[in-house]
Amino acid sequence: MSTTADLVVALKQELKSARMTYADLARALGMAESSVKRMLARGDMPLSRIDAICQVLRLDFADLARRVADAQPLTDGLTLEQERAVVADRILVLMAICVLSQWTLEQVTTAYRITEAEGVRALAQLDRLGIIELRPGNRYRLKLAKTFRWRPNGPVMEYFRENALLDYFGGGFDGAGEGMLLVHGRVSRALAPVFLERLRRVAQDFAQQHLADQKLAESEREAYTLVLAMRNWEFAAFTAMRRTRPVRDTSAHKA
Repeated sequence: MSTTADLVVALKQELKSARMTYADLARALGMAESSVKRMLARGDMPLSRIDAICQVLRLDFADLARRVADAQPLTDGLTLEQERAVVADRILVLMAICVLSQWTLEQVTTAYRITEAEGVRALAQLDRLGIIELRPGNRYRLKLAKTFRWRPNGPVMEYFRENALLDYFGGGFDGAGEGMLLVHGRVSRALAPVFLERLRRVAQDFAQQHLADQKLAESEREAYTLVLAMRNWEFAAFTAMRRTRPVRDTSAHKA
């Protein structure tokens, strides 16, 4: 919920955009300019006064509140307790993944065997967890930053390791638009983060294309899941074959 102070800050921005001075606003409200300045400087006023200023600006109060909500800082991760709450309910896990892909409630209930009531209940839970801001008509706004990540060793990633990884990598990756690359190498520690950033950009491109293709007919779209990863790792079977120390060459013959 937007605080009054946040609303007042947004009103000041709207006044500036409309090139309306405090004197102009005072005349429209039938108040003294000094009173208007003092009221806006304090950042505290009744909602009725905020609504009156909105009318002067020809701005709907709901639009103002929405702009304030959209300007709130986004989160790049959830707490351990929040993630535990997500994985505690199978429908909530499904809904969390779907909202990350910006699915509508109708799309979710059409694709999966969950009722509208179950979907709405899940959206309300995601709102309480701070993942979305639920809006009228079961619409929502994601409150997660582009840099959002599930906790690397948290409940959600553990859930997918136990329930999805074997299923995912058990596929042949030989269908249209499918493929799996496995590349092993030794690179500079300084360059490793650069490659990781490239992977993140690929993930963002994929997510943005998903949103752009929502305008296409259902028959023109196919469900794909992109998994990108990079870590300091070696296959355990190879590690077991490593030498513990370099072997010295003792085969040279004395002259």
